[in-house]
Amino acid sequence: MLLGSGELGKEVIIALQRLGVEVIAVDRYENAPGHQVAHRAHVINMTDGAALTALIEKEKPDLIVPEIEAIATETLVKLEEAGKAHVIPTARAAWLTMNREGIRRLAGETLSLATSPYRFADSLEELKAAIQQIGYPCVIKPVMSSSGKGQSKIDGPDEIEAAWNYAAAGGRVDAGRVIVEGFIDFDYEITLLTVRSLNENGETITSFCDPIGHVQVKGDYVESWQPHPMPNGALEKSRDIARKVTENLGGLGLFGVELFVKGDMVWFSEVSPRPHDTGMVTMVSQVQSEFELHAKAILGLPVNTALKTPGASAVIYGQHDAKAIAFDGVADALRIPGADIRLFGKPESFQRRRMGVALASGDTVETARIRAKQAAAKVKPVIPQ
Repeated sequence: MLLGSGELGKEVIIALQRLGVEVIAVDRYENAPGHQVAHRAHVINMTDGAALTALIEKEKPDLIVPEIEAIATETLVKLEEAGKAHVIPTARAAWLTMNREGIRRLAGETLSLATSPYRFADSLEELKAAIQQIGYPCVIKPVMSSSGKGQSKIDGPDEIEAAWNYAAAGGRVDAGRVIVEGFIDFDYEITLLTVRSLNENGETITSFCDPIGHVQVKGDYVESWQPHPMPNGALEKSRDIARKVTENLGGLGLFGVELFVKGDMVWFSEVSPRPHDTGMVTMVSQVQSEFELHAKAILGLPVNTALKTPGASAVIYGQHDAKAIAFDGVADALRIPGADIRLFGKPESFQRRRMGVALASGDTVETARIRAKQAAAKVKPVIPQ
């Protein structure tokens, strides 16, 4: 059972079905991308613990695979403790990573990893006090949101109230709590896809994909590429951080570990215990995509994290607020050498909603990035008449 059935979940479902697995897709709205390819689909409010429990008890899935943060994770913890659920990677991991507070305290306080300085605030006054300690510039985020929603960087006190209001509007569940992060002057940020799988002796092993570089706008990924060049020292530190975090979270599956890098310095940012949006590039760049890796790892099957070719991805936005959407220029996009596209099939479009992604390979990352952006630009969302 997948909890959350967006574009990432859709690809996980397809990967699981290729291995003969029956998949139930759950989301908060009808006709979500994953609903369209699953054996069965349900629409519920996944933050409603009673509704979630009722559905799990009805379907009795062998594995529960969270695909988003906005889930009643405390309910999953109770069900797992009672032996009524097997959550991927674990219910504790889903609970800790559901909001930024749990995972940041784990990394910074329990594991003593390098992170940006941070404080939490439950009110505008607490936010002002926290910023006095952190200083400017700083980044303010809801403790629970995704794809950059509610996130803003501020440079002075006259921006605090607007940032608080924006964070409150962008939070998925807890609209009254934010994290304030000191701004790190990093050279670049990466996603290090980390896989916990079983070897032939049944022992859990950790393997890593090549680092993925990405560009974010307002906290939302718009472009990614693989491999991102890194000094050996920084790469080893990145892998060490990723290993420590994922070993603590436990279980099997793929994790998206986000890191800031400057020279040989590496700071932990966030981790998702599931495929990562920046990792969509792996559909073109790797022997096995992040979705195949997740599916195989959680089933206890062998995985292969090898790179196939330099690759890149570029987001295709809806550009319209519309109840239905169509796309022109698909053929033009596919005429670009090495290019491919994925249109997600989301039933409703918004201006900044991610409706698809262009993928491209090339002899170099630079070539792949140019091709992916060219292909994305060719696809024109239109409102059907």
